[in-house]
Amino acid sequence: MEVRFESSPRETQSMSTEELRDNFLIEHLMVDDKVKLVYSHYDRVIIGGVKPVTETLALGSHPELKAEFFLERRELGIINVGGNGLVEADGEIHHLSRLDCIYIGKGVKSVTFKSEETRTPANFYLLSAPAHMTYPTRKLPKEEATPTTIGDPSTSNRRTIYKYIHAEGIKSCQLVMGLTVLDRGSVWNTMPGHTHTRRMEAYFYFDVAEGQAVFHFMGQPQQTRHLVLQNNTAIISPPWSIHSGCGTANYGFIWGMAGENYNYTDMDPVAIAKMR
Repeated sequence: MEVRFESSPRETQSMSTEELRDNFLIEHLMVDDKVKLVYSHYDRVIIGGVKPVTETLALGSHPELKAEFFLERRELGIINVGGNGLVEADGEIHHLSRLDCIYIGKGVKSVTFKSEETRTPANFYLLSAPAHMTYPTRKLPKEEATPTTIGDPSTSNRRTIYKYIHAEGIKSCQLVMGLTVLDRGSVWNTMPGHTHTRRMEAYFYFDVAEGQAVFHFMGQPQQTRHLVLQNNTAIISPPWSIHSGCGTANYGFIWGMAGENYNYTDMDPVAIAKMR
């Protein structure tokens, strides 16, 4: 498991492109028959990808956690962005179709991943945060995630938001998680930008077509930076940073947050005219 330490706004504003990518970008998350995990010191969130093709993959513990098993003191959100797959939690099997979500609470000792078809393997995106209470394991299909369509084609941001783990959905200690799918012809995932200094956020960009890219904007509102990324790439967004993306074509992205405030709408908006 790779470990990423925090970077302050002061040092970030002078980073080169390579330094920005090394600190905030997580590439190649979906690797055949591998579990890839990155431990971020922003709210101690773990970001991961699991792509079982021919094997059943287990979520094992790691020396960095100093725990007997991965979820001894943690909770876990999983969204499948690939073919149909199976997640087994302490012997209970859950079928996850594309864009289905499952929450697994603190105390579950065994978590494994499997694809139903090797020709169309599942791609499981993981987000884990420390937990102080136990909430039950619960699956939520895409169709039950109360989709909300917002934005406008005239501003290139017509999109549908699916909320999975939040105060009115799947209950958790601090994890908030969902995804957004942009309409054809729309490219902005959010604008104006915003920050929320009470919690960090991570984005995972998927369905970015071959030959296309997403320009992710980060940094303090008056010291913005950008990163260019391709499909199945995650980005760590510090609490002090904006997080907006613009693609060369439409795409989807999973958003997930953890920190002090559990309220999805807790944001500090930044007017476009004040951004630099």
